[in-house]
Amino acid sequence: MNYFRTKDTIYIVLMIYKDLIDAAKSRKDELNRYFKILKKKKPKDLDTRFHSLHEEVFRKVDCLQCANCCKTTSPIFREVDIERIAKKLKMSVSGFQDAYLKFDEDGDWVLQSSPCTFLMPDNKCFIYDIRPQACREYPHTDRKRMVQILSLTEKNALICPAVAEITRELLQHKA
Repeated sequence: MNYFRTKDTIYIVLMIYKDLIDAAKSRKDELNRYFKILKKKKPKDLDTRFHSLHEEVFRKVDCLQCANCCKTTSPIFREVDIERIAKKLKMSVSGFQDAYLKFDEDGDWVLQSSPCTFLMPDNKCFIYDIRPQACREYPHTDRKRMVQILSLTEKNALICPAVAEITRELLQHKA
C-alpha cells in the first residue's frame, strides 16, 4: 500500500511542479517587464528578497523529484570542470570533450545532448561530487548581485519550478 501512496505522491508533486512552470510561462511578459525595471532601479534589498525566497521555496521543492534542469538544459563546463571530471572518469580531457561536449553558439563547452548524460534513472547525478560549478550553483537564486543575472533568472523560471515560484512571489509582492 505504501508503494502506491508514494507513487501517487510523486505524481502529484510532479504535476504541481509542471503547473508552476506553466504558470511562469503565462507570466513571462510580466516578469520581463518587472525585471527590466529592477535592472534600471537596482534595488538595494533585491539580494535579500531573492535569498529569503530561495530559502523558503527550497524548503518545499525537492530537486530529486524534478530534475527538469538536468533533463532539458546543459550547464556550461569550465576548463577546470572538464579537467576534474575527466580525471575522475579516468579519461583524457580531449576524450571527455569528444565523448560528451560541444561548443555552443557562445563558444562555451556544453553537453552534446539532453537529458544530461550523467542523470541516472532516480534523478541523481552520477558525478554529483565532481559536477560542474554551474550545476552546483543552479538555479543561482542565492548568489550576490542578483540584478546582474535577472535575464538568466527569467529563463530559469521556465525550467525550474523553484525559480518559477520565487519569481511568482516577487511579482506578487512588488516593492
